[in-house]
Amino acid sequence: MPKTTIFTEKAPKPIGPYSQAVQVSNFLFISGQIPIDPSTGQLVKGGVKEQTERVLENIKAILEAASYSLNNVAWVFVALKDLSKFSEFNEVYSRYFRENPPARITIEASNLPGGALIEISVIAVKD
Repeated sequence: MPKTTIFTEKAPKPIGPYSQAVQVSNFLFISGQIPIDPSTGQLVKGGVKEQTERVLENIKAILEAASYSLNNVAWVFVALKDLSKFSEFNEVYSRYFRENPPARITIEASNLPGGALIEISVIAVKD
């Protein structure tokens, strides 16, 4: 099956040899997103709540560029620098996935790109 590379200016440009997302058939694979503000190219200031919101807004922009939405997200992989901040992360996350939330895994990572406190990757699927 052919794959299509997805790119939008409304999300951070890749900082390495990867695509923002790749679509294969009805699946969309979004690369790990860190809390970079696409308008400045800089990591957002603040804690886990602010960084979680920026990451999810970046993911939302990539989904929309491929004609998907948060409702299409089936699986989420979350890496937190400090798992003790899980409740702060979850408070923001739950605002984005209110009904029929996707499957999810959350791990603690000792170091994330750019000094980020969080990185999130998703897989979305359409009928």
